[in-house]
Amino acid sequence: MSVNIMIADDHSMIREGLRNLLEIDGDVKVIAEAGDGDECLEKLKAEKPDVLLLDINMPNKNGLDVLKIIRKEKMNVKVLILTIHNEIEYLMSAVEIGIDGYILKDSESSVLKKAIFTINNGDTFIQPSLTPMLNSRMVRKESDKIKIESLTKREFDVLKLLAQGLFNKEIASTLNISERTVKNHVSNIFKKIGVADRTQAAVFAIRNNLIGVF
Repeated sequence: MSVNIMIADDHSMIREGLRNLLEIDGDVKVIAEAGDGDECLEKLKAEKPDVLLLDINMPNKNGLDVLKIIRKEKMNVKVLILTIHNEIEYLMSAVEIGIDGYILKDSESSVLKKAIFTINNGDTFIQPSLTPMLNSRMVRKESDKIKIESLTKREFDVLKLLAQGLFNKEIASTLNISERTVKNHVSNIFKKIGVADRTQAAVFAIRNNLIGVF
């Protein structure tokens, strides 16, 4: 029994090339195509493919926006991100939203086929060359989580304001505490999150999306 595939990519030549490549052996059937995010969501509901090959860069909702909606609405489809992006930030975002697979467009056809059948069988498939970066980032993410949890609520508030570029005097005024108390908090924050200065602390806060947390 063949796997029913839908391809979502804003380049028609890429969609055509993928269709020709995937349908050669008869074990994969492309039942729908979409050139943007809105069309992708509409056709997903109408065609109900087994696997969606999803590009990240698309108009009218990019691939990650589409993925969020798929997960929010609990659509019954396996999602394989097929993209040019090998940056860990894109992969981490996709993993956090919830993907079944993630491979690069320069992968060999055998890798693409393997990814499709792997996720269709209920397992996950991540581009092998990206796995070390993902593992490293996941370890750091868990380490950062432990560091964040070690902060008191006041230290957490000070860190957020520090990351927004406020000086100690401004932080003190905002939180209605003394400047000396702010200095003590900043010193404790540096020790707990393992940084040496305000710039590194700000980078830590931004990396962990703390600035918008209230």
